[in-house]
Amino acid sequence: MLKRFAPLVPLTLALFLAACASTSHQAQQPQQSFSSPSQQLSFELDAAAAAKAEESSVEQQLLDGKPYELPSMHAILERGFALIGTRYRPGGSSTSTGFDCSGFIGYLFREEAGIKLPRSTREMINIPAPKVARHDLQPGDLIFFATSGRGRVNHAGIYIGEGEFIHSSSTRSGGVRVDKLASSYWNSRYLMAKRVIDK
Repeated sequence: MLKRFAPLVPLTLALFLAACASTSHQAQQPQQSFSSPSQQLSFELDAAAAAKAEESSVEQQLLDGKPYELPSMHAILERGFALIGTRYRPGGSSTSTGFDCSGFIGYLFREEAGIKLPRSTREMINIPAPKVARHDLQPGDLIFFATSGRGRVNHAGIYIGEGEFIHSSSTRSGGVRVDKLASSYWNSRYLMAKRVIDK
């Protein structure tokens, strides 16, 4: 009778070892099982690996199904719109202090695109970026004005499209706001535009 069961011993030993290995692996790593009722598929989620993936923002973006995107002009303008009504402050460059015109522009480009622009409008107008004709303006172009009547730049904003721009105007006019480029005040004081980010 032993001779009859002898061929089954190696097979039984292999099954026994496989069962022991899977039992010890399950004891070490708690896992959760999920199933999709519509497709009757199931998979296991390693809790430790999932926790590690959540710690990384890049991995989190991939888990959310969103590919990584470079900062866009859309993000800069969207952030600018969210700051409408922020008070004007000479020399201001943050949400807590308020903004002057160049501080507002610098803040948006730094925070949303990682671009550090010069602090003053006089320096900003001299950056080595392409000049843009007024009829070729695109959202995101920097526009410069001379409001003092001397013909020298002393104010700047960001063109948002459809003849409008966003800027930190003055204490009297409410700080960050949107104005029409064609208004008599801004139209007569317009100097030039430059394109910092080419879309």
